[in-house]
Amino acid sequence: MRRSLLAFFLLSAMAAPALSQDAPGANPVIRDKFTADPAPMVDGNRLYLYVGHDEAQRDEMFNMREWLVYSTTDMRHWTDHGPIMNVSDFKWAKKDAWASQTIKKNDKYWFYAAVEHDGTHPGKAIAVAVADKPTGPFVDAKGSALITNQMTPKGTHSWEDIDPTVFTDDDDVTWIAWGNRQCYIAKLKPNMIEIDGPIREITPPHFEEGPWLHKRGKLYYLTYASLDRATHRDERISYATAPSLGGPWTYRGELTGSGKYSFTIHAGITEFKKQWYIFLHNAALAIGDQSGAIGRRAVTVERLEYESDGTMKTVVQTEAGVTASDPET
Repeated sequence: MRRSLLAFFLLSAMAAPALSQDAPGANPVIRDKFTADPAPMVDGNRLYLYVGHDEAQRDEMFNMREWLVYSTTDMRHWTDHGPIMNVSDFKWAKKDAWASQTIKKNDKYWFYAAVEHDGTHPGKAIAVAVADKPTGPFVDAKGSALITNQMTPKGTHSWEDIDPTVFTDDDDVTWIAWGNRQCYIAKLKPNMIEIDGPIREITPPHFEEGPWLHKRGKLYYLTYASLDRATHRDERISYATAPSLGGPWTYRGELTGSGKYSFTIHAGITEFKKQWYIFLHNAALAIGDQSGAIGRRAVTVERLEYESDGTMKTVVQTEAGVTASDPET
């Protein structure tokens, strides 16, 4: 989620127009709050969407203190389950409820999130919490950070340890990937609160942040926010594929362009009721007198389709979202 100050000043001068109230399911999917960094999780007949809550005022860059969860059974109507955690619930963290992801394993729900560590381990860190239900209550599962800035000394800045993505493979081993400028991957121990073995770097071309792991068939996908600093002002979504989580990773190019009015973009991918979806965010929502901005974003969703060779079809970001006609009709 870390972003350049130059982009902030460029975007703060822009005012996103107010959006009409389209049919349920149109983008953005949540319109009464500013939300960002979407992370879907399917559990039974319901899709849960975990998001950060953007609360930036005036010219603030980011102000994120809590995580929210919504759910749906039809991708059109969303139930608001309220906040599931505040960054203050991690006693060792001092601020910044940044990007997160939740997965289910061993009949529990494991929540991984980026926060700012206190002065004992300066810099960004990865926290882990656990709950008995997808809507919480979630509690700190470890009492300390899972990953700290000191564990990845190659990085050139203090916010490289952000944006965790977690994925359980067919052998029941769970992996975690994360990063900013550098992308890291490691196995988790069965207890889900410790790293198992070495941390490896798997940085693909133009990697900026926001990795997301998923698998379809025999192919593994690493989707991420990319930034070609020579040609692009705003982040886009790119991806790589591999025959295993151990690699090798093959760069496949851009999947979609920048989010409207937004320097950042963040992808979350899942299959739900035999249809694949990609969740993103932009800054096209206005609420009252607050326009969209770098710290006031809005979650969107689009259908995701694949070519016969397993590559993903280019995603066009729309206002219609899932209200658009099914691509097969």
